[in-house]
Amino acid sequence: MMKRLLIFWQKSLSIQLLVSMLLTLLVSQFIGLGISWNKFRTDLYTTVRTELASRAQAVARLVETVPAGFDDEIARVNSTDFTRFWISQKPASSPEQWATEAFHQFETPLGMFLNGATPDVAATTPAYMTPVPEGAGPELFLQGTTLTSTAPQTARVMPSATTLDFANREGAGLIMPLGDGRALNVAYYKRLPSIWATHLPFALALTAVLVALIGAMTVRRISRPLGRLTKAAETLGRGEAVLPLRESGPNDIRRTAEAFNLMQERLHRFVTDRTRMLGAIGHDLRTPLTTLRLRAEMVEDADLQKRMLDTIDEMQAMIDATLALARQESTSEETRTIDLSALVESVCEDLAEIGQPVRFIEGQRINYRCRPDGLRRTIRNLVENAVRYGGHAEVRLQTTDAAIEIVVDDDGPGIPIDKTEEVFAPFFRLEGSRSRETGGVGLGLSISRAIARQHGGDIILSPREPGLRAAIVLPA
Repeated sequence: MMKRLLIFWQKSLSIQLLVSMLLTLLVSQFIGLGISWNKFRTDLYTTVRTELASRAQAVARLVETVPAGFDDEIARVNSTDFTRFWISQKPASSPEQWATEAFHQFETPLGMFLNGATPDVAATTPAYMTPVPEGAGPELFLQGTTLTSTAPQTARVMPSATTLDFANREGAGLIMPLGDGRALNVAYYKRLPSIWATHLPFALALTAVLVALIGAMTVRRISRPLGRLTKAAETLGRGEAVLPLRESGPNDIRRTAEAFNLMQERLHRFVTDRTRMLGAIGHDLRTPLTTLRLRAEMVEDADLQKRMLDTIDEMQAMIDATLALARQESTSEETRTIDLSALVESVCEDLAEIGQPVRFIEGQRINYRCRPDGLRRTIRNLVENAVRYGGHAEVRLQTTDAAIEIVVDDDGPGIPIDKTEEVFAPFFRLEGSRSRETGGVGLGLSISRAIARQHGGDIILSPREPGLRAAIVLPA
């Protein structure tokens, strides 16, 4: 699975650009979320402790002014869902003792706490939720219980007050001594929500979706001209006519299209000029060759005359083959979709009908876009070579993920491994069975490879035991 994803990643520029944009956005947003969340916690921490100090000071003054017997009730009625006020006979001896006592205060629902938590009152009091999680014990508040440094605001108004942190800094407390030796206790506890329970993840997701949509449209706008360029380059590589690309879009894309159009124009001009030049050379050479032939026929020595005429014929054959190669490379045959299997089979049947030992091995039917006449010539050339030098030919089609291969096997003497590329050079001929007398002028394989490469493929020669394998490899 990972390998397929990696291949898809490497093949698609659009996916790379889009994923890179999203990754950059997510990383930057997560960093921003972390900074914002930490700032939020710090601000909340400071605000809560300042508020506790202010309220504790006001309640302490009120408690010390009311008649005896009302002080405990005054402290309780100032409690809220997340704060508890209570008076103890003396300050707690340790932070842990105070945290345990604070837990029990919060364990009582607010309605019962405000009414003194008597059973008869609890029966008529509406149910209130408590901030303490269900099933939690005092150890929840004991986690991270420490005395904290007195905040500046607290130190100015209550120099003798003691501040505490508990429940891993989710809770804050304050112990304020009263004039009669008792202590006013204030505790705040509220579990901070997870960052995922806030609006921030939704905002992040919405931003990512919007960026993805805008990025997809932008990437599509960039990749569409590149797709047209790729298709045009593949078409041009197959030797087909390509209309000039539209030169529009961003400067980089527009300059690329301009360069491609200019390259195509230069290639066509180069091929046309070379073909015209070779045609002119061939035409000009026919006149002196004809003159030489006339003069040779006037030679009285029959043996000398025959050698001269053979040489002239060889020169004529080389000129004709050269012109054929040039014409083939500049061919304008129309490209169309055909049944490739039927084409190969028809070539084999034509040769078999004239007595050639050719065998076609049937396989799956393959529809392929090509120039049929040129491809037919290439197949016929390879099959005739196999018959000429190997005694017979066995032909079949085989496919891979990236290519279609037309394979021609023979059982002949083969070609030395170091010569498998040289035989494609124009006018190159091997000695022995592939000599001048049996091998023409040495342009057959050159023309065949030129046709194969016009289709975006190639011809690959490889040794067999015994014989030679010639494969026309075409892009799938």
